[in-house]
Amino acid sequence: MKKSLRALTFGAVVAALYAVLTVAFGFMSYGTVQFRISEALTVLPYFSPVSVVGLTVGCLLANIFSPVSWLDMIVGTAATLIGAAGTRLFRKRDLWFLAPLPPVISNSVIVGLLLTWQELDGVELGLFLFNAGSVFIGEIVCCYGLGLPLLFLIKKKLIKYII
Repeated sequence: MKKSLRALTFGAVVAALYAVLTVAFGFMSYGTVQFRISEALTVLPYFSPVSVVGLTVGCLLANIFSPVSWLDMIVGTAATLIGAAGTRLFRKRDLWFLAPLPPVISNSVIVGLLLTWQELDGVELGLFLFNAGSVFIGEIVCCYGLGLPLLFLIKKKLIKYII
């Protein structure tokens, strides 16, 4: 019981952190060019499976405020779920330096498609590549520039506090 309560609490904290960071920095969290500081947290599934759920719930809550559309709540949240689950897979092989890669790829492709669909009511390759590329840049900066140092810090210093 104590461990499940701790896991539930950890997942809730991850969800709250993701949602608050996204909404607090909303001016740069939504749209074609987005730098979601909260995406740094997508490295947490490397350490804890509970954080996959926390990130997914946090993204769903944050996307309630998305100016893109209600589809962002579904599609954007699915992209985060896929990326977080992918990050968890790297734990098995101790490929910590690749842990941020699944969220970068899933968000670039899926959110890139969503943005293109929203702009054209369909998909056009050139616009998709532009949208996916702009999301990719934001994801690289946030997942690798912020997330990888966070992962390294947790791996070296804080691992005993993570579920």
